[in-house]
Order: sequence, then C-alpha cells, then structure tokens
Amino acid sequence: MRDPFPPVNYIKRANCVRPIFFLIFMVHCFSLFDSNIAFDAETGSLHVMGDAAAALLGAWSPVKRAFDGPAVEKIAREHGCETVGEALDELNALVGDGQLYAPDQDAPGEGAPDSAHVFKSLCVHLAHDCNMRCAYCFASDGSYGRSRGLMGADTARAAIDFVTGASAGRTNIEIDFFGGEPLLNFGVLKQTVDYARKSEKVTGKKFRFTLTTNGLLLDDDVINYVNAEMDNLVLSIDGRKEVHDRVRKRPDGTGTYEDIAGRFKKITKDRQSSWYVRGTYTVLNRDFSRDVLHLADLGFDRISVEPVVSPQDPALGFTVADLDELGSEYEKLAFALYERYKSGRPVDFFHFNIDLEGGPCLARRVKGCGAGYEYAAVAPDGGLYPCHQFAGIDRFRLGSVFRGIENPEVAELFKQTGIYTKADCRACWAKYLCGGGCAANAWYYNQDVGRPDPFYCDLFRKRAECALWLKCAPYIDEGSA
Repeated sequence: MRDPFPPVNYIKRANCVRPIFFLIFMVHCFSLFDSNIAFDAETGSLHVMGDAAAALLGAWSPVKRAFDGPAVEKIAREHGCETVGEALDELNALVGDGQLYAPDQDAPGEGAPDSAHVFKSLCVHLAHDCNMRCAYCFASDGSYGRSRGLMGADTARAAIDFVTGASAGRTNIEIDFFGGEPLLNFGVLKQTVDYARKSEKVTGKKFRFTLTTNGLLLDDDVINYVNAEMDNLVLSIDGRKEVHDRVRKRPDGTGTYEDIAGRFKKITKDRQSSWYVRGTYTVLNRDFSRDVLHLADLGFDRISVEPVVSPQDPALGFTVADLDELGSEYEKLAFALYERYKSGRPVDFFHFNIDLEGGPCLARRVKGCGAGYEYAAVAPDGGLYPCHQFAGIDRFRLGSVFRGIENPEVAELFKQTGIYTKADCRACWAKYLCGGGCAANAWYYNQDVGRPDPFYCDLFRKRAECALWLKCAPYIDEGSA
C-alpha cells in the first residue's frame, strides 16, 4: 500500500491558546485534535503550526499582500514577542516561496464547443434488473424507473465499437460493468470481454475492466473468471450485519450479509490493490465509523463508505441539521484509522485519499469526473447518458452507441461546467480537491448540474479536513516527541 503521508512543513508549536478555524484568501486554517493546520488551496501546500503562527494568519492583508503591523503587535502581546517573531519569519519565508497565499489561478480557457468529444471510459449497464431490493437504491431497484431488462450482446459489442471510435488518440479505455446487478448477465459480460480483447489486436487499444457487484452471484466459477479478467472490483457491502441487512435485502425481504461477506473475502484474498468494498450509510447508521472499522476488522483494507444520495425512501437521507454529528463521526474515523496505521494495520479509506504531490490532472481539478464528454453510461437499449446516475433521464440522453452523439449540447453542458462557472466553488478552499462536486448529486437536489448542494459541500469539506489531518498526523507526533 502506498504511503499516505508525504512530507509537510512543521512550524514551531506554542502553548495552546484557542482553536483556529477560518478561511483567508484561499488559505484554510483549522484545528483538529489540538493541532493547527493550514492548507493553501492554490498550491496544495500543507503546514502544521503552533498557535502563534495560526493566529498570525488572521493578520494577513490580501490587499497589502503582507501581515498587518497593528494586528501582529496585538498577537505578540498575547503570545510573546519572541514566539511571534520566529513564527512571522517562517510564515514570511513560506509566502516568499509561494507556499502560502498564492494568488488565485485564472480560469483555463474552455475552447470552442466541440461535438467530437473524446471518451476514455464507459459504464456499461449489462442489467437494468437486480436480485436485491435495497431501500435507498437510486436506480429504482435496478430498473432505473423503466422496464427491467438485460443488455444484448449486439448492444454490448456496439458499446465497445463506439468507445473505440470515440477515444481518438487515446490508447487506454476503461469499461465498468454495472447495473442493477451485472452478473445477472454474466454470459454477455464474458462475450463483451472477449470481443474487446479481439478488438485490441486490431485497433491497438488497451481495455481495462471493472466489475461493480452486490456479490450474490459470486460462485467459484464466477470468482475465477473475474479474478482472471477484471482489472478492478467494486464490492457492495454496508458494514455491520444488522446495518447491512436492514437496507440491502432480497425481494423476499431476507438479508444478504451472510451470503456475501464470505464471498468478498474469497474473491479479494489473492487480488492486490485492484478492488475496494463500497458501502452506503443512512440515518439508520449515523455511527458509520463503526461500519468502516467493522469492514476493516473483516480484513477489507480498501474501503469506501459514503452518504446516501437521492434515496428511494427520503426518510433515510440527511439534512443540514445532521452535519455536526456526521462531522464528528468523520473525526472519530480519522483518529481510529491513524491508530490502525501506527499499529501496522493501515486502511485505505477512499474518501480520505488526497494526493497533494501528484494528484489529478488540471482538467479533473477544475471540472471533476468528465461525465458527459469523457465518460458516459450505456443503458441496455444502447442509450448514452453522462453517467450511471443520469441513465434513463431523457433530457440528459447524449445519443446511442449505434448512432453516436446525437445531442452534443448535453455533452457541452457538462464540459463547460466546472469550478470557474460555479459561484460557490470559486470562493471555496476545497475546490481543487473535489473539482466542483458530483453533477448528478447537484441535479437530484437542485435540478441544476451547475449548482452543488450545500449540504454535500459542507460534508466534503469536513472529510477533506480529516484527510489533511491524517497527512499531518505522523509529523505532529514526531514534533511532539
């Protein structure tokens, strides 16, 4: 597993006076577990500092591009002249090096509208049907609000042909087999992989396959095939048995935990890092940190657990009133995962992953996932949609794998939407970490792909703070030793 803790700056710590939590000119300073952390949004530089240095951040004048003299004098009276003088020298050095208070970047040029979008990945819906009836399913129990059905082999082959032709100069193409439950259509899955492998020899493309599954159909034959052919796996499980079985049931109402937990252990036993278990938490398990740790105790060390979005049952969703409780839960989880890391049992929690050294490319940082113009979902009838969560919504239909992009204006809507077109994003310290948030989430909650939902923005920022603290934690411990 990669080291999740790259080097960070460590500024001398003073005696604790008060927590600091504010945003200044794209430098976000916050306090977590009695540590002050500053994050420069424009450069991605991360700094741990004492209370004097943290207080000095409040004396920065964006107009003067310097620390305000009278404010510095007041802080010196509170923290001591020598301590403040040393901290000020270090902060000025960081400013001079471009690691603090870097100017806001200009919005990159978008270019002219282009109907010949280059697609690099497809989410292939092999089944609009499912053998579970999850209470929160955004896809209406796998049917996406329409008639149930499976994708035919001709449509799946057309999907491979479409993305091969629409990938232009790209070599690598990602295919995610999705549903409903894609293993209900296992025969077509195998035919599609075989067709793509033959296509590779002719076109020079390289396909990578991902399978997202609820696990009920993972028998030995399927496991052997999946481990041989699938480059990545996403395995759906919500956590503790009582939590999972409350919402992830069969059509007859019986729970599924006992049937899938063992299968997931078996299929991941001999795989390397190319999988993760993915869960959803609802108001029924506000203590979701316990579910993450339960999955970790089962031996799953690559985990994603995230809040319910657009539930079938609105009673399972969250409101702004839940933010404090959920924030505390993320803090508990961050602390617990750091303790596991120190004891030699690291867990890669997907939503605490922030790469400040390499990270996503500029396009991902300013526009997000590429839904609609680099990535699309294919329904069983061959219809193309910006992503799996838009499948079946006619106004977002891009075209089809048989006829190509027929509604380029839909693709352009997504391509031209990013952090520089969203007023709330432009002033947010976490904008480059989320790329403007999930378009589908924005649509479900605001009926506007260009206006993120404030609840999920606040929740993302809290997760980001926990992730940044996790990167700093080893150096905080080292400095305290």
